[in-house]
Amino acid sequence: MTIPKILQGKPKRHIDRVPSDDYDEWDSRYMLRTDQDDFGERYNDMWGQKGWFKPSCVPITIILLLIVLVVILPLLDAAEKHHRSTVQDLFRNRCLQNCSLSIVETIPDGMSYRNGSTPFKSTYDVWKEMIDGANESIEIASFYWTLRDSDVNKFPGSEKGEDIFKSLMEAGTTRGLKIRIVQSEPTKSMPDLDTEIFTRKGVAEVRNLNMARLLGSGILHTKLWLVDRKVVYVGSANMDWRSLSHVKELGLYMTNCSCLVEDMAKIFEVYWLLATPDSTIPDTWPEDLSTEINKLDPVQIYINGTKSSTYISSSPAPLCPEGRTSDIDSILSTIEAADKFIYIAVMDYMPLMMFTPKPKYWPVIDNALKAAAIDRRVEVRLLVSWTNHSRKEEKLFLNSLQVISDSYKGVKITVKLFVVPSTAAQAKIPYARLNHNKYMVTDNTAYIGTSNWSGDYFNSTGGIGFVVIGENSLRDELESVFLRDWYSEFSYPLPKWLH
Repeated sequence: MTIPKILQGKPKRHIDRVPSDDYDEWDSRYMLRTDQDDFGERYNDMWGQKGWFKPSCVPITIILLLIVLVVILPLLDAAEKHHRSTVQDLFRNRCLQNCSLSIVETIPDGMSYRNGSTPFKSTYDVWKEMIDGANESIEIASFYWTLRDSDVNKFPGSEKGEDIFKSLMEAGTTRGLKIRIVQSEPTKSMPDLDTEIFTRKGVAEVRNLNMARLLGSGILHTKLWLVDRKVVYVGSANMDWRSLSHVKELGLYMTNCSCLVEDMAKIFEVYWLLATPDSTIPDTWPEDLSTEINKLDPVQIYINGTKSSTYISSSPAPLCPEGRTSDIDSILSTIEAADKFIYIAVMDYMPLMMFTPKPKYWPVIDNALKAAAIDRRVEVRLLVSWTNHSRKEEKLFLNSLQVISDSYKGVKITVKLFVVPSTAAQAKIPYARLNHNKYMVTDNTAYIGTSNWSGDYFNSTGGIGFVVIGENSLRDELESVFLRDWYSEFSYPLPKWLH
């Protein structure tokens, strides 16, 4: 500050009162002040020496905030990610178990292969083993129940269903096990008399899942058993005496695989949560129902000694909490990942929404199979069940796939129909003597599901898919089952150019 000559030598108190033109050296405390009259008595409280607001602090405050945003928050975020990664690593290390996964079949009574190749446990034996080995709980998700039906005394082969029913009765009463059953909403044609008895006698807690109320249409089509949250059966077999004697079924039996059993149990809990009269599908599912195991991040396990990747899918998409792969996505992913071949065995194959008021074209799987055959020259084989009750138009849709074979060099799609033989007496059994399988095997993946292959089953019907990726004994066994059936005396080529 420059002192005028006239004031040189004057006392300092006079100099301090002289205004300066040098604004760069003005005290910043005055820069933002407003006239005292604007505030009255509040002036000294706000702007005085003891006031709370110091304009000179504003730049410092901004700098501190920037430091928090630029430096500290990223460090906290990195720490959180590191913690989450550590937790995930611990989870996946715990899941790296030597799991036992094996195929389970029902071979219909009176049906024997020429080469006798039926080495797998029967559905009846596995269900019986699971019930007898249960210590605490049995949980079953099912479509319907007819283990003992009005037909039981009319047709042979019913004793296995009756035995399973009695074993469950004993487990829920004499043995004191906790039994929970979630089933599709009963109808007049499927009244579920078995579970009515269970409820009346206190054998089990039973809930009905009304998919039509929740989604406008659909059913619960899952076939899932959980015992003590340690052992799992999932596959094609309904809770029906015919599924143990007169319907060709295929499923998966899983033991010593706690992570996957826990993940499967989450799907059961989704059904259980929704199976109340006033339930709604939540916008956000409870966190404990979410999963970290999916097609983008499958879990590593050992299958009978061989390291493989696996995950569990579910349908329909609205019933998939965070992280869960939808069943149709798992099927499409399996098709897209195939390098050499795709073998499919299903009861029904239709590129339609069949159970809507009017049929709607649904070419999702059709297009994926055609793309695999044409774009990548992957061989496609479909083995589809055929009975007197099969839809005639199904052959036309299957033929529309088959006829593109040889359209270009290396394009090959082949369809065969599988017919379960029957005696005159067996042919009278309703809803029986058919191939009820629902699986796919490729050169690198095994898929075992609970759904038939038409649009309704993936858009509005409850179902489960189990996917195993890699070379392992389960994939090898599933391929051997398909080839056994494909080349068997029960398999017939679908004629081309149907009229």
